Amino acid sequence: MIFLQVIVGGLLLGAIYALFSSGLTLIWGMMNFINFAHGEFVMLGMYVALLVVLYLGGGPVGFSAAAALALFVLGVAIYVALIRHVVRGPMLSQILSTFGLALLLRYSAFFIFSANFVSLPQTSLSGTLDLGGIFLPLAQLVAGAVAITLTIGLHLLLTHTIVGSRLLAVAEDRSAAMLMGIRPDRMQALAWGLSAGAAGIAGALLAIAYPWSPTVGETFGLIAFVTVALGGFGSVLGSLYAGLIIGLIEATSAFWLGAIYKDIVVYGLFVAVLWFRPQGLMGKA
Repeated sequence: MIFLQVIVGGLLLGAIYALFSSGLTLIWGMMNFINFAHGEFVMLGMYVALLVVLYLGGGPVGFSAAAALALFVLGVAIYVALIRHVVRGPMLSQILSTFGLALLLRYSAFFIFSANFVSLPQTSLSGTLDLGGIFLPLAQLVAGAVAITLTIGLHLLLTHTIVGSRLLAVAEDRSAAMLMGIRPDRMQALAWGLSAGAAGIAGALLAIAYPWSPTVGETFGLIAFVTVALGGFGSVLGSLYAGLIIGLIEATSAFWLGAIYKDIVVYGLFVAVLWFRPQGLMGKA
């Protein structure tokens, strides 16, 4: 029964991994652009949740929506101020721009919030739920369910809506999309907003159950890259499957080998995927 509880907990955590990784894969699929600051977006979503709780008294719904909105606006602003100027430049300038952005966001968080670990006060989701002998924190259960729903929603947005068709058209051929009356800059700004917003709400969901500090963005950034590599760059649905797999691997390896070894297993999987199937589970070869 304990092992079953470990499996369920790993899948719920993996669902949140899938949500913030879907934003990273969206940017890659749209622009062939790697965002090294993506983990910092997750970290900022956690701090937005904290500020809303402390100063506005908002609950889980309120601070999750606030994190999504704040990071959406930030994502659009970053695209307008920085990304559109380097996206057609050399790969090195793209890498250094988002790496520098990651450092700026991380050390700004150090300056504002300090290096201490923080956590949210008790919310309406505090407590434990008994599911037939499997005891799970209510916050973790709700966060995982919401994350799965939002990730599937993002996939449906891309594949079954007019906005999604325009986003994919720009990803396929920017020049042809312009001839069809689509404004690529507007679509790419929207993609950055959606990507950052997904990371922000994932951060808010993680903040319900886990303490954090400004350095947590580095960890989540690495997890996002492993997830996207396993699922396939450009595939939101692949990120969902990969996130669940990685969450499960983390939980079971921590249970069997100890928490200190779980990262070795996950990053070993990352290297194996790049070696044997570099396109990932659902990416194009």
